[in-house]
Formats: sequence, structure tokens, C-alpha cells
Amino acid sequence: MESKRTFSVGDNGSIELPDWFKQKYNIKPGDEISYLETDAGLLVAPRIELVNQLLDQIGAGLKAKDITLEELMESGREYRGDMLREDYGIEAGADD
Repeated sequence: MESKRTFSVGDNGSIELPDWFKQKYNIKPGDEISYLETDAGLLVAPRIELVNQLLDQIGAGLKAKDITLEELMESGREYRGDMLREDYGIEAGADD
């Protein structure tokens, strides 16, 4: 496997990833790639991997604050109900 970690930007701004890189990260034609600016530079990752990492971070943050997913969802329901009442004068139903 190659160890090259730099790639050229084409005239139209595109970056072509080599086959070994796409295979290693299971990137297929049509897959979405996310770019995230970090203190260390630009992070390029398959979108699903980035989403999974962010969900893991959210989960760790909730766990650190001793908040369950169910509690978070319930507080969201309460917040949406308050918004409907305050902004639109609508009373949320039991199923909302």
C-alpha cells in the first residue's frame, strides 16, 4: 500500500483519491465526503464516519452529564411544546 498522503487539486478544484485510499476507507462512487476544518487543518472523511464520530461525542457528553437519551428527547418535546404555545398559540397534543 502506498504511503502518499498529499494529492493534487485539479483545474476544476477536484481532488482524485487513489484506488488504495478509496478501498481502505470503503469510499465508493456517489458516496458523500465531509470536510471539517480543525485546528490541525482540514479533515476529510466519509460522511457516515464523521456522523458516527459526532454521535459518539454526543453520547459521551450526555453520559458525562448523566443524561439519558430518553431524558434528552423528553426535554426536546417539552421545548417544542413551549415554542408552539409561545410563538403560535398552539397547544401540543399528547402525541407530539
